[in-house]
Amino acid sequence: MPATLSGKRVLIVFAPEQFRDEELLEPRRVIEAAGARTALASTRTGVATGMLGARVMPQMLVKDAKAADYDAVVVVGGTGSPRHLWNDGPLLAILRDRAKAGKVVGAICLSGAVLGKSGIAKGRRATCWPDETAIAALRNGGAVYEKAGVVVDGNLVSADGPESAREFGEAVVKAMGG
Repeated sequence: MPATLSGKRVLIVFAPEQFRDEELLEPRRVIEAAGARTALASTRTGVATGMLGARVMPQMLVKDAKAADYDAVVVVGGTGSPRHLWNDGPLLAILRDRAKAGKVVGAICLSGAVLGKSGIAKGRRATCWPDETAIAALRNGGAVYEKAGVVVDGNLVSADGPESAREFGEAVVKAMGG
């Protein structure tokens, strides 16, 4: 993939524990291969641990991220997502800001719920991990849930889980103009 996103910045947000490793690592690899720079944020400082053992150091707290600095925001899933991300006020505000600005917003797996909880998926197609609570969060936010690997509705990119991580990253890149 050519480096078509040179100069673009992507904020990748993940839970400080129990994030899904490949949902962070694979989209990040694809996005960086396209030429964009990534910044890693979580809700706590210190090394974050993935469900499969990955250890990643966030560069900042979500609450300290400045939405206007990013051309896209990607939210990683995993079993830590409901506890740490679904109701995080600063994260939901960043998602609303970037969506309102027409920037790409993406979420994968259980983190698809933040698309509904932030209100940015109203009247739009989206997917998430096939979990009743996550699907309900999407629908309660006005989204049209689709059972699919990756769903793109304009600048909104969502995916169902780890098997779709590479395709999700590619969809984010394409939505950003890559």
